[in-house]
Amino acid sequence: MTQRAIIYSEPTPQWYDSKRAREIMEAYNSGASSNQPADEFVACSIIPAGSGSYRDFSYIAPDLPEFKSENCVACMECVQNCPDSAIWGKVITPDGVETTLGSFAPETQTVLRDQLVQTTKYWKTYQKKHESDPSSPEGAWFGIFVDPTKCKGCGECVTACGDHLALSMIKKTKDNLPTFFSIWDFYKQSPESPLAYVNPKLKGDIMLKSSANQYVGGAGSCMGCGETSALRQLLAMVYEQVGNRYGIVANTGCNTVYGSTYPYNPYRAPWVNSLFENAATVAMGIRARWDQIGRRDHQLLVLGGDGSMLDIGFQALSRMLSSGMNIKAIVLDTQVYSNTGGQASTATFIGQEAKMSVHGSALRGKQERRKEIANIAMMHPRTFVAQTVGPMISHFYKSVEQALLFDGPALINIYTTCQPEHQVADDRSCAQAILAVESRAFPVFIYNPEGGPTFSSRLSLQGNPSVKRDWHRRKRKDGTEEVVDFVSFARSEGRFAKHFDETGQPSDVLLVSKQDRLENWRLLQELAGVSNVDQVLEIEEKAGG
Repeated sequence: MTQRAIIYSEPTPQWYDSKRAREIMEAYNSGASSNQPADEFVACSIIPAGSGSYRDFSYIAPDLPEFKSENCVACMECVQNCPDSAIWGKVITPDGVETTLGSFAPETQTVLRDQLVQTTKYWKTYQKKHESDPSSPEGAWFGIFVDPTKCKGCGECVTACGDHLALSMIKKTKDNLPTFFSIWDFYKQSPESPLAYVNPKLKGDIMLKSSANQYVGGAGSCMGCGETSALRQLLAMVYEQVGNRYGIVANTGCNTVYGSTYPYNPYRAPWVNSLFENAATVAMGIRARWDQIGRRDHQLLVLGGDGSMLDIGFQALSRMLSSGMNIKAIVLDTQVYSNTGGQASTATFIGQEAKMSVHGSALRGKQERRKEIANIAMMHPRTFVAQTVGPMISHFYKSVEQALLFDGPALINIYTTCQPEHQVADDRSCAQAILAVESRAFPVFIYNPEGGPTFSSRLSLQGNPSVKRDWHRRKRKDGTEEVVDFVSFARSEGRFAKHFDETGQPSDVLLVSKQDRLENWRLLQELAGVSNVDQVLEIEEKAGG
């Protein structure tokens, strides 16, 4: 689907005032299907911007997250990792709270007050400053609010919250659903978070701004989709840097399917979809035209999965990176062709079971080594490269921010869990992304061509745990250490399940895959100038033997 450039900020977007558009949205929300007549938008292959905001999942999702305000520390991890733009945080001054509560019934006000908490981050710290300097902002309340029309009940927010225990999933009932709607109404009616409480040093704080909602939810993605969480964060930072001066060219894939499930479009930015393999070349044409008409300050993103970027569209991507044009390529790396049933791509790990690489008696899953698109991109002339994961909030936003500031081509490779194909639970996307980093399955790094005269000065492995070791050593609660390697990662996902025998021992194929991940990690250490203490000991032992 092609989408025209409509950016809106008012509660009711301009296109929705169209009688036909209103009829379409109301019909679909009331259960109508494909028997609707064609409208002026679809006749032009257009789905208006942000129409996903009118999709209602409240009658579908069985569960909703319940907020326990007394446990909240305002870390915003739940907001960052929500795949559906269904949970938001807000800072509200005492005056703002009282003013907004006045429009609700007394019995409802008690429930709404329970949604607010005096955190150290937004109350105690600011209150202390205000007491010493009355001109500074006073302490403010903080709350987490769930949009019941967008939540699919995946539970990702609960996993992201972790040991804080500020969120838990509860069954949706006819009795508690009205309460959720009242809480959401309070969020919508309360003032926006004052900018005085948005710390520019904490990049995750941009999610306190309503403008961060560039991906409005209502998409047809799977519950807990790892891709959509990353897209939400990506577009929030893009808008933070350039406002509405950006557009997207999308390769055919999951992102274009769940992004254009008629009549719902989750993007507030203009985007266009061409063929599976040529989004990069389409982007080059748009970039050339934008530069020609004076839109050099506009950012252009080319978006696709590992199949379209690493396989069939690799030549187009390589040509784009070599062109020197100011285009930012975003790879949603799931290691499979998720959109067409989970076939193996060249990003697939050795031993992974996938369509076209089935685990059998002769061949036990994918046998080829994984192609490292970020490594290859670093070999292109003057190309900014980052490999990152959404749950590592600081690293992710730093990667995106630096890529946008770089005047030239950039590639950002993002690990994105695909629950059905990786065979993990719907609430595990963020946890699996962190584990992928810890286990060296997917190391994070930033390569900035302007970072220095040598390769090692341009490549940073900051963000990886145990950066000088082969494998990360995680401390258990009892004080002992646990080695986290690729086998640890494989043990947590169903796509590698057949590589473990009845005693839990890994197969020889999986050990080959583990060695492949180690060799890739050691290569990155060498390129970054990081001395590996385990490798040094290994060499010394061999020399001594």
